[in-house]
Amino acid sequence: MALHHSTRARLVGAASALGVATLLLAGCAGGGSSDATGDSSSEAIIVGTTDKVTTLDPAGSYDNGSLAVQTQVFPYLVNTDYNSTEVVPDLAESAEFTSPNEYTVKLPAGLKWANGHDLTSSDVKFSFDRNLKIADPNGASSLLYNLDSVETPDDTTVVFKLKTANDQVFPFILTSFPGAIVDEEVFSPDAVTPDQEIVDGDAFGGPYKITAWDFNKSVEFTPNENYQGLLAAPENAGVILSYFAESSNLKLAVQQGDIDVAYRSLSATDVDDLKGNDDVKVVDGPGGEIRYIVFNFNTQPYGATTTEADPAKALAVRQAVADLVDRDAISTQVYKGTYTPLYSYVPAGFTGATEALKGLYGDGEGGPDAAKAKATLEAAGVTTPVKLSLQYSPDHYGPSSGDEYALVKSQLEKDGLFQVDLQSTEWVQYSKDRTADVYPAYQLGWFPDYSDADNYLTPFFLEKNFLGNHYVNPEVNDLILQQAVEPDAAKRTAEIEKIQELVAGDLSTVPLLQGAQVAVTGADVSGVTLDASFKLRFAPITK
Repeated sequence: MALHHSTRARLVGAASALGVATLLLAGCAGGGSSDATGDSSSEAIIVGTTDKVTTLDPAGSYDNGSLAVQTQVFPYLVNTDYNSTEVVPDLAESAEFTSPNEYTVKLPAGLKWANGHDLTSSDVKFSFDRNLKIADPNGASSLLYNLDSVETPDDTTVVFKLKTANDQVFPFILTSFPGAIVDEEVFSPDAVTPDQEIVDGDAFGGPYKITAWDFNKSVEFTPNENYQGLLAAPENAGVILSYFAESSNLKLAVQQGDIDVAYRSLSATDVDDLKGNDDVKVVDGPGGEIRYIVFNFNTQPYGATTTEADPAKALAVRQAVADLVDRDAISTQVYKGTYTPLYSYVPAGFTGATEALKGLYGDGEGGPDAAKAKATLEAAGVTTPVKLSLQYSPDHYGPSSGDEYALVKSQLEKDGLFQVDLQSTEWVQYSKDRTADVYPAYQLGWFPDYSDADNYLTPFFLEKNFLGNHYVNPEVNDLILQQAVEPDAAKRTAEIEKIQELVAGDLSTVPLLQGAQVAVTGADVSGVTLDASFKLRFAPITK
């Protein structure tokens, strides 16, 4: 029981060293949006996570751990309200297509950053221009593929000039990673800005500002009195985000009341156990998360830059992996059904989702087929066992990743067709290595930025994509661009289905599982909303 009494004291004590007294005083003073008074509670909320931040700068990150922080502190022109998928004005007064190729945003006059700097259309243009210029391999600039230029006729008007007309997706993109607006007086125009410079510059315009930053250890959020936007003012005095190295410690902390909210990631076993605990509440949200294996087309066996480069053999290797993986076994044995088998690139529940891989690989019904994998490899002249280096991250996608990939290794090796070198690397390094061609095949997961099938296609399969795995298929590329601007819903759905069919033949990635969102809170905590925005927003959380 000593841990029970000491852990919260240690967490709050650590935060106190960061200035939690200031947080509490500032929180009690209120603050918030222009249309809310902000009736804050008298104490801070402590949120725990095992996830990690890549960088605080929106231009240098495209991962859920970074977004979990960014969505609290940076302003967005448009957004989605709680429990809604409709894109509506956030920082903006209005946002609409004023012509097929122009999306015009009007800002309120007199906006301020937390540091007192003026927040104008110039900051907006700066934010998008720098994102495209930096084009960081771990950033989300690839989502801005249809943005031609940004014009600012005056301090409160922004006009986005689009390359292709009738873009159905662009407003959704503005609610996600590249849509974060940053302070041009603090951020570098041509390089990712160091975290501490952002914090020291108080360069925040969201519901909260960061008053102390200890990279991947703790973050102190206090309400930003200059925030004007869609969301109501924070209902709490502030938030301390505490990072845990192990999910077992995260579970213990929420179970014993040392933290108020545990979000990303507890194991399926831990969640199942906590459902029977009256001291906590398990909060579920809609699905959308997927887990998959990525192949690097340059460095995988027989890849383009290997000494035995052979596209046909490389494809056969990918096909054999798809023939051998047993998704149902991973779902039941590792995740106890909290993740379910995924047989395509767009998960069930999204318009246009198919099961394109199900009939192509394995036994044709979703199960594995070793004989088919063997025949595929033999027909391509591939010598077995195929030596495959496979990498996963033990800290970013939850504590069960080790069990998941141990089982994948076992499935691939069971019939002697593969010899798998399974390795793991923590996320901060992993996110750098995977885009530097270090991993021939590796684990990724995906938490969608917006509720549209496009978000499972554009980031992965355009020629310039987030994966950076050297996959190129001009027909796929053109179809992705085409569906994004197709106003006819039926035609667009057919195009989304065709993309999945084509990529299933190429196997740029092998989808494994899809799952839902889960958070665990103390019994006295309310306001945790896991909705279709796929973001845990701190403002409404109280206890």
